[in-house]
Amino acid sequence: MSRAPEHPGIRVAKLGLAANAALAAAKLAAGVFGHTYALVADAVESCADIVASLVVWGGLAVAARPADADHPYGHGRAEALAAAAVSALLVAAALGIAAEAVREIRTPHRVPAPWTLLVLVGVFAVKWALARRVRALGQATASVAVQADAGHHLSDALTSGAAFVGILVAVVGTRTTRHPAWASADDWAALVASAVIAVNGVRLLRPALHELMDGMPDPAVTGAVERAARGVAGVLDVEKLHVRRHGAALYVDIHVQADRRTPLDAAHVLGGKVKGAVRAAVPAVAGVLVHMEPYERGDGAAADARTFPA
Repeated sequence: MSRAPEHPGIRVAKLGLAANAALAAAKLAAGVFGHTYALVADAVESCADIVASLVVWGGLAVAARPADADHPYGHGRAEALAAAAVSALLVAAALGIAAEAVREIRTPHRVPAPWTLLVLVGVFAVKWALARRVRALGQATASVAVQADAGHHLSDALTSGAAFVGILVAVVGTRTTRHPAWASADDWAALVASAVIAVNGVRLLRPALHELMDGMPDPAVTGAVERAARGVAGVLDVEKLHVRRHGAALYVDIHVQADRRTPLDAAHVLGGKVKGAVRAAVPAVAGVLVHMEPYERGDGAAADARTFPA
């Protein structure tokens, strides 16, 4: 039996896993030996990224499983669950970084080593490029899990950027004024970065919850579905339209109206044409449930036969 092709999101999750492991080790070492908590906080965020990549990897692997008797709609919701878990990790990491940053601000410590700035430049470049690549893939595949993973990479890049600014201020300020208070600038940078990470986590959580709660997709998608149904000869009106996302797949429930004198077998054929038209117009649609109803004018009178004989 041939294996299903690997989801492209799994490949970028593997890439992110390797990159995060290497960067976390580099940042932790630089933070400890360079006397900067901003880099230590950045390393903690990278460790959270490692867990996030594993979660995304697992979620996409489960989502790729075919439908079975217990899961007739497939396992696509695993993507949304993975995205929600990644978002929760972001918020948890932000809270932990903020708590430790406050403690460091209140505790006198040494000025960060200037060479740690070079480490942050490299980290920022890698994470920014990785975030852009993963985000483009997430948008192309309509995967909330991959998009959440991209958000995690972006948060790590922002944390590194904030750490760079904080360390630069600490080094320059201390050398210029000789005042030890400037040494805590990198801790303030870590505190600011934690707020950015928390906001990003909440932002990424919303689409995941929207999918888990069977929220309607973008109006452009539902509009395309409705136009395709209305364009089928014999369809006189669309009464109801419900669309829900299940991973990368969409499932449509639609009520279409036809002449009340349409024979049952002809109505069945018409429903099949609606299904075909919808799936042709929106390739992401995996299933269409068509409910046929008799058409009535606004005054309640039955419509004249237009397509099928009485």
